[in-house]
Amino acid sequence: MTTCVVVRKNKEIAIAADSLVTFGDTRLSHAYEANEKIFQIGASYIALAGTTAHFPVMRKLLTDMGEECLLDTRDAVFETFTRVHQILKEKYFLNIKEEEDDPYESSQITTLSANPHGIFGVYSYREVFSFDRFWAIGSGKTFALGAMYAAYDTLTSARAIAELGVSAGAEFDKSSSLPCKINSFSMK
Repeated sequence: MTTCVVVRKNKEIAIAADSLVTFGDTRLSHAYEANEKIFQIGASYIALAGTTAHFPVMRKLLTDMGEECLLDTRDAVFETFTRVHQILKEKYFLNIKEEEDDPYESSQITTLSANPHGIFGVYSYREVFSFDRFWAIGSGKTFALGAMYAAYDTLTSARAIAELGVSAGAEFDKSSSLPCKINSFSMK
């Protein structure tokens, strides 16, 4: 899987991810493929966790949405990902099935987004969270969350905290590896 993090501190926002892709027992490191887990849509950066099939689909889908791809508030993210779900089903043949008694169709997507307005997480049933400090997704998330929690009050930069989170994930999660890819910018 992966380790992806978002951090907000001192008017700075950072989003970061490791660079390992896995296929079952096979590891495809950064040395063999670019493995970009973060892509930019307008002023927003998007990081995904889960199947590698999501990456080209989501990059194309969100880019093609143009001005309809709004990611600057929690409500706008919800509206955008509700539309994304519909497009995933109609155009990209999304398999929506998870459990028989699920309350909603699953988008099968876990993502983080960061832009000058804030940091957000979206989960498979289009649950949207707006984070005040930091968050992580992927198989290395527990290690990343622990490291970021321990360092948040002592480190002054969102970038340094994000890098620490991904490094902790890469150190202890078998499906995450360095180098860390990171984007940071000022908040509005």
